Amino acid sequence: MSEATPRQFVAVLDFGAQYGQLIARRVRDLHVYSEIVPCDIPADELAAMGPSALILSGGPASVYADDAPTVDPAIFELGLPVLGFCYGHQTMAVALGGEVAHSEVGEYGPARIVRSGESALFAGTPDEQTVWMSHRDAVSRVPEGFVVTSSTDVCPVASMECAERRLFSTQFHPEVRHTEHGRRLLENFLFGVCGLEATWTMDNIIDEKVAEIRAQVGDRKVILGLSGGVDSSVVAALVHRAIGDQLTCVFVNHGMLRKGEPEMVEEVFRDQLQVPLVHVHAEERYARLLAGVTEPEEKRRRIGSEFWKVFFDEAQKIGGVEMLAQGTIYPDIIESGARKTGGKASTIKSHHNLIPFPEGVHFDLIEPLDHFFKDEVRELGVALGLPDRMVYRQPFPGPGLAIRIIGEVTPEKLEILKDADAVVREELDAYNERLFEETGERNSEHSCWQYFAVLPDIRSVGVMGDERTYARPVIVRAVESSDAMTADWAKLPYDVLGRISSRIVAEVPGVNRVVYDVTPKPPATIEWE
Repeated sequence: MSEATPRQFVAVLDFGAQYGQLIARRVRDLHVYSEIVPCDIPADELAAMGPSALILSGGPASVYADDAPTVDPAIFELGLPVLGFCYGHQTMAVALGGEVAHSEVGEYGPARIVRSGESALFAGTPDEQTVWMSHRDAVSRVPEGFVVTSSTDVCPVASMECAERRLFSTQFHPEVRHTEHGRRLLENFLFGVCGLEATWTMDNIIDEKVAEIRAQVGDRKVILGLSGGVDSSVVAALVHRAIGDQLTCVFVNHGMLRKGEPEMVEEVFRDQLQVPLVHVHAEERYARLLAGVTEPEEKRRRIGSEFWKVFFDEAQKIGGVEMLAQGTIYPDIIESGARKTGGKASTIKSHHNLIPFPEGVHFDLIEPLDHFFKDEVRELGVALGLPDRMVYRQPFPGPGLAIRIIGEVTPEKLEILKDADAVVREELDAYNERLFEETGERNSEHSCWQYFAVLPDIRSVGVMGDERTYARPVIVRAVESSDAMTADWAKLPYDVLGRISSRIVAEVPGVNRVVYDVTPKPPATIEWE
């Protein structure tokens, strides 16, 4: 635990769940600080961190599998309140002398639990309620001193507790939105059982992160890759607040940015925030690099590798640079199956800021956002005083439009996609602004969380001006989400979709058709490539 870690915090023991970080996120939503720690952390090491409470995450394994993740049983003797979910529920049972068995019938999705008896965890919730289940194994015998507090038709131990020792667990997932009273259960645990206070705010976060960065950096020089996206922009503002002109931001313009973005980066960071900024014009360099490349992962690899080469060149010019600041956020790490998850999560896509350094390049890393989700990053940006147009701009992958162009990247395709994407952003920016004026919420029920255009490598026949055309289609992608881990396609009004389509076909040469992607995540990803 760093010196800046709050006096009270919740340690989340991660058993390898793809969405385990959401638990920490839900705790932070309630203004209580949380940290992710490995599930097999020794009890004495965990105690030294000084947590106020523990939460045991779910996980994909069976507790009886040979390679099943385990927990040090001594953590239950630390006197700390503990709450386990799913796999955490099962591993608590086994560690304390209970039993888990393979059920004949699994539960996947919504389930109806029936409460039994009084429970501080369920205080203020109805006797029957809908929860989200995802399991085949189940607790068959509770440990000594525990009582069953709820059940379903197929799961006799949907939750259990030993109130005297402040040990609670549920087979279901309170952290997901589909559990209708999940937030109340977390509130009951954090504030009712643990006696914590809701004191972790964005202002506190800034103070903590500034202190951490100053302690980590000392008098050393730092370089940061500024893409102009939300993540790197917030890191730039945060690190600059901590160490001032010890930071140099390097903006690598690879020519695949959205329309008007290079100009915005210059205006916001150099002119408004007065952050030391080096603008590297690498458009031709990247064009040669990507010539003939069609595979998305190869595009990412080449762009990422070249990114580091450019950085190395600029760091040498600056001289004495020892540290690299990055805008890595937690969804990047999860999707990359990267170092901070122990490499256990499956790799969905690589991220340029998670690719190892080229041989001979050595920087100490500063990644102050690596446990934050996108909307938390935006909140932090607002608190740091970044302009709204920067904070609420659309998420954008490091490789830029290169991965939203299916197939080879060419100057013609880039021009088409830049113009089409500008129309999509302009129309949906206006749509979101109207919803914000009506609701007062930036991420209201029907607002678009992310939206962009995609250019597939196909052509189709059309009719324009009484003449046959053979031109390109544009795919429009717009989703509703809060954390990028799951997303649903945005239910846009037909008039909005119609206006986007009409404008793209009318204003973008080489396009004769517009289609709309209605696939949620999962099974798709938000991004196209």
